[in-house]
Amino acid sequence: MGRSVLDLLRSDTRFVIAAAVVRPGSKLDGQPVDGVSAPGAVLYSTILDGLDADVLIDFSTPQAALQALQWCASQQVRMVSGTTGFDQQIPEVIGQACQSTAVLHSANFSLGVALLMRLVREAAAALPEWDLEIAEAHHARKEDAPSGTALALGRAAATARGHDFKRCADLVRQGHTGPRQPGHIGFAVTRAGDIVGEHSVLLAGCGERLELIHRADSRKIFARGALAAAAWLSGREPGRYQLEQVLQGMDSLQSR
Repeated sequence: MGRSVLDLLRSDTRFVIAAAVVRPGSKLDGQPVDGVSAPGAVLYSTILDGLDADVLIDFSTPQAALQALQWCASQQVRMVSGTTGFDQQIPEVIGQACQSTAVLHSANFSLGVALLMRLVREAAAALPEWDLEIAEAHHARKEDAPSGTALALGRAAATARGHDFKRCADLVRQGHTGPRQPGHIGFAVTRAGDIVGEHSVLLAGCGERLELIHRADSRKIFARGALAAAAWLSGREPGRYQLEQVLQGMDSLQSR
């Protein structure tokens, strides 16, 4: 994802790259960022201290993202983050950071997935009695499951129906589970090959089914979404923002 974001940034005139942050011990530390002609020292760096930036774009690990979030809050640097796999502390940490700076965290930066989230919310509310199942597939190297996007879709559906997600989510099914519980949301996970990302939401009623599906064929779609979010977040007041707000902003621009 870092490489995909850099590839798009090199030709995007809305941005000037301050630095590309790499993990400690990286052989790129201190090296110039290839293909960048922006003024000043544009380097790969292992540290954030001393960087002058308006927005930080993060696709890293939970530990690195939390450190970046704390730094952004201390420096009033806005943050766009697509990192997943956090434990339960992330809402509290984001909430604290939002007191000092603008933060947009999303499990998926595809604008198509942002629209899918909206459609799932509407469908779940319109068909409250229908069974709802979420299936996702990703590459073999992905470490967390279900994906952050699948969980976000489930939370959106549960909220739309007025249900407690923790009580109605069936994240694992094994053995003699008994009949399906009304109102529950089931999850299925695939990890194989180099699948970029697929998410499907099935709503099943009596004699009919509705399926909402999004397939990602390239990581560039996530990078494009992150850049759209960064451009939209620039200049925003402290607070927590959602990718759907970026999508709504794009809708209003196109309707003018």
